[in-house]
Formats: sequence, structure tokens, C-alpha cells
Amino acid sequence: MQSRTRFIALGLACVALAACSHKDKNAPLAFVPADTPYAVANLAVLDDDTRQALLAQADLQLPSQVAQMEAFAAREQVNDPDAARLVRAFAAEFKGKTIESFAQANGLDLKGRFALYGEGMAPVLRIELSNPQAFDGFVGRLETAYGKKLDTATIGTQGYRRQVFAASGTQLVLAVAGKQMVAAILPADAAMPLLRQVLGLDRPAKSLQDDGRLTALARDKGYAKWLVGQLDLTRALPLVVSGNDPLIAAIEKAHASTESAKTGEPVANLLKASPSCAPEASRIAARVPSMSFGYTRLDAKHQDGRFDLALADDIAKAFSGLKVELPGLGSGGNTAPFDLSIALPVTDLRKFWSAQADAVAAKPFTCPMLVDLNDGFAKLGETASKAAIPPFGNLLGLRIALDTLSADKTSSLPDFTGRIVLGTSDPAGLLATGQMMVPALATLKPAATGAPVALPKDMIAMLGEPAWLATDDKALALGIGAGEDARLTGTLHDPSGEPGQMARMHLSGAMYLDWLKFMEMKSDSLAAAAAEMSKSDEPTINGETTPADEAAQAAADAARSKAQFAAMEAQAQRVDSIDAEMHVDDSGIVITSQTTLK
Repeated sequence: MQSRTRFIALGLACVALAACSHKDKNAPLAFVPADTPYAVANLAVLDDDTRQALLAQADLQLPSQVAQMEAFAAREQVNDPDAARLVRAFAAEFKGKTIESFAQANGLDLKGRFALYGEGMAPVLRIELSNPQAFDGFVGRLETAYGKKLDTATIGTQGYRRQVFAASGTQLVLAVAGKQMVAAILPADAAMPLLRQVLGLDRPAKSLQDDGRLTALARDKGYAKWLVGQLDLTRALPLVVSGNDPLIAAIEKAHASTESAKTGEPVANLLKASPSCAPEASRIAARVPSMSFGYTRLDAKHQDGRFDLALADDIAKAFSGLKVELPGLGSGGNTAPFDLSIALPVTDLRKFWSAQADAVAAKPFTCPMLVDLNDGFAKLGETASKAAIPPFGNLLGLRIALDTLSADKTSSLPDFTGRIVLGTSDPAGLLATGQMMVPALATLKPAATGAPVALPKDMIAMLGEPAWLATDDKALALGIGAGEDARLTGTLHDPSGEPGQMARMHLSGAMYLDWLKFMEMKSDSLAAAAAEMSKSDEPTINGETTPADEAAQAAADAARSKAQFAAMEAQAQRVDSIDAEMHVDDSGIVITSQTTLK
């Protein structure tokens, strides 16, 4: 028996050692401390077909991104010409290239791994390189465009570049460590242990790769391994609010020095921290401990994602079992090209927020950074009390379903046909309130059977479209536009939400394009008006921008906007549909999205 036990133990040890041996000691996650407050990384690389599909999509958006960088450079030309020159040089690296050719030319490995994480709150980015020398050449070209070299320093045999930003008390650290690019924002006077760990000269006692937190998260939430991210608020908030984090402390000290120069108040006085800050930050974080996200499906035809917001047990349970009687909130009903349903159970929300306001009133915050929350929750409690007044206190939710949408240059709003549904526990009371506010509705007497009743001629004239009203025992529905009367009864009979369901949205690719065209039309109108207003013959005074500068900026902004809409419309042409859903389960809020491509 003992020999069998030893044999089993030996076997398990061998399995454990084999598993450990498969971990790459130089993977980006091997450098991430297990207690990092935030991390985003890929746990596996994409297959070739999916990578190429995503690159093709990114290439469609590239002209828009370049135009935005050039517009930013135009804005900065007067205030910071060096920065403007650097941004233009960076944008020029993309011209005439695809994302893939840019990466190849500059040594970035598109089949590699990456990790963005916090050394404390200091952000660190590690990206695997295919050609470290090519990346060094890319940085050198940017330095030439900037007009000066970044400072250089060495720790042992590891060199790095640095740029100090005195106004914020921070520095950019940039290095090639082995076959990885390392970039970090650190305190300007970063301690040597922090620098050594960021550069990978010293390893964390336990890494995120050893800890397996992201791997477990992906398994528990159904995230694919191509992208997983988490923000641990129980770690992050106390660091930010207490000022104990080196990066946060450096930024606060720089701001305090600036304030002291203006007011004469000693820096030490401005930096005094209350001992209550850390525990009160932990108190907040206990209510919303973490958030995480990741793709759940990613291929040439699908881009599905999920976002999770963890909540304290009492908050989650207050809504996870709540069933909201809003037609259309549930799945399986008739879906319009644009269809948005939002649960607004005012009675339950009022009880919840009133309880939160009472809790803060009973134990107010004393940390200077958090004391404003006391007034905020007090006002929230007052608002919650007022929300109990009917008919608003009886509201359950809102649904907007659009069947058509068309842009009109002469109107500030688009023309549309569709339905608006108000879920309520008292439809008759809501209708009566509406009739008091709009006397033209006083003659309407819809039956509670869902049968549509035409609105009076005066109302139709105001809307510019035929319109109908229908009601049943759980909602009022308004249909606007030809043919909407035939859809109203079915709309009121669409499924309500399941327990915990809070929102649902559907958007067809065609309707997405219609929205973009309307937005582009309005953007063009605003740009034309702004350009007209910027025309001036007044002379330049004390270095202010000239009419020529303003004209150049307007042209750059117009080019950026045009390129951005062109990229968005090219992307929308590939979209078949976008769906999203939000619900509350026993762990917290879950938001899922599904994008299907043609």
C-alpha cells in the first residue's frame, strides 16, 4: 500500500514538473508580478486565417488613424512643434503600408505574445519582436524627426532610453530586452529595484504566469485565450487613493509643487494623506471588486466578446432574480433593424440606491479624495425618493425599435419609422398623465387589448408621420410611420426579460450604415459652420494663431473626419449584424456582444 502511494505521488510530481517545463520563462507573462492590479495579455496566438482577416479589417481603419494623427499634429504645431513633428513622423511610417508591412519593417512580431500590466499602478508594455535591430532603427527615425535623441542609460549590460516629463513627475522608459520591446511610464526618480524589475533584470517572486490568474479567468468566463484582461479594484483603488503607489505619489508631488509655486502653500501640507484613505478605498472596492473582459469567439466571420463587472454579493442578489416585464427585453421576439430594450425597474432601483445613500450617510467618507461622494450619495437619496412619484415610479423599462432611418440635410434629426414602448405597472395611469400634459391626446381611449388607435390629426401633423397608440396590462406602445400600426400588437406581445435581464440590443449592418451616413452628414454641416466662423482678418497678437493656421487646422480636421467616416463605412459594409445583451447573475454584471460579418 505504501509503495503504491509513493508511486502515485511520484507520478503526480512528474506531471507537475512536465506542466511547469512547458512554461516559457521568457514569455511576457513571466515578467508580470502575480499581484499586479491590472493586466491585459494574449495567452495564445491567433491562427493564420483569423490573423489575416483581422489585419484586413485593421487596414481599412488605417487611413483614418493616420488622418487623426496628422490632425493632432496640426493642432500642436503652434504650442509644441517638436511633438507635432514627432507625430507626423510616426504617421509617415504607416503611409503606403499595411499593418503587416509596417510590423515587418519595424521588427514587431504579429505572431508573438504581449502583456500590458501594472508594476503597482505604473503601466508596462511588453511585446515580442521579430527583429530587435529593425525596432531600434524605427525608434532612431522617430528621434531624428523629434529633433533630439532620448536620454540613454545602462544597468549592467541592459541599456534603455528615457524621456523625463518634469510637469507630471514621470518618465518614459523604452528598451529592447532580449527579443522583447519594453515600454513603461515610471516615476521620474524611479528606484533601482523598480527599474530592474521593469527591464526584466530581476524577476517577480511569483509571476502572473506562475499564478495562472488569467488562465483561470479565461476558463471560468469562457474567454478565448487570444485576449484576456482584468482590473483588480481591490488592489488598484487603495494604491490610487492612498498615494502609496510610487507613480501616483510622483504625479501628486509634481502637481503639489506646481500648486505650491502659485499659492505659497508648502508642498508637505498639500501632500498630507489621511490614514482613512486606504481603508475607505478598500470599502468601495469591496462593492465592485474587479472587472474583466475577453473575446469569446474570434474568426473571419465572428467577433464576439464578453465583459464582466464583479459586484458584492448583496448587490448581485438584488437584481439577479429580478424579472422585468418589458416586451422585447427577452429573446425570440420580432426584432427590428435597430432594436434597443433597457430595463428601468424604478421601484427596485429606488430601493437599492436609497439603501446605498443611507449606508453612506450612516458612515460618511473622511478621506479628502472621497468626501465628495458624501454629497453625491445624499443627492442620489433625494432623487431616489422623488422617483417614487407616479407615473415615473411605476416605470419598468424602455424599448426603441426602428424599422427605417434616413438622413435629411434640412433636419437636425433623421427621418424614421418605428415603435417606442414604455413598460409600466400602471399603463392607464401613464396614459392619463400623458393626456394631462398633451391635451390633444385627451380623446384617445385605447382598449387594453393591444389594438392600435390612431393619434389625433393635430399630433400627426406635429410628428409629420401617421402614428398610433396601443396598450395592454404591462406597456404603452407608440408606432410612428406607415405600416407601424400592423406591428404594434405583436410588439406588445414580444417576450419579456428573463430573471436578471437588464438590456438587449440588435443592429443590422444596413441600419448601421444608415446611422453612419446621418452622422457624417451632420459632421460635415458642423465642420462647414466651424470653418465659416473661424474666418477672420484680424492680425495675430502675442503669438496667437493666424487665419492661415486656423484654415490649416480646419482642413486637417476635415480630412481626419472624412477618413474616419470612410473607414467606419468600409467596416460597416462588412457587418451583417451586431447584438449585445446585459444581465446580472450571482457574480455581477455580464455584458456580451456578437458581431457577425458578411
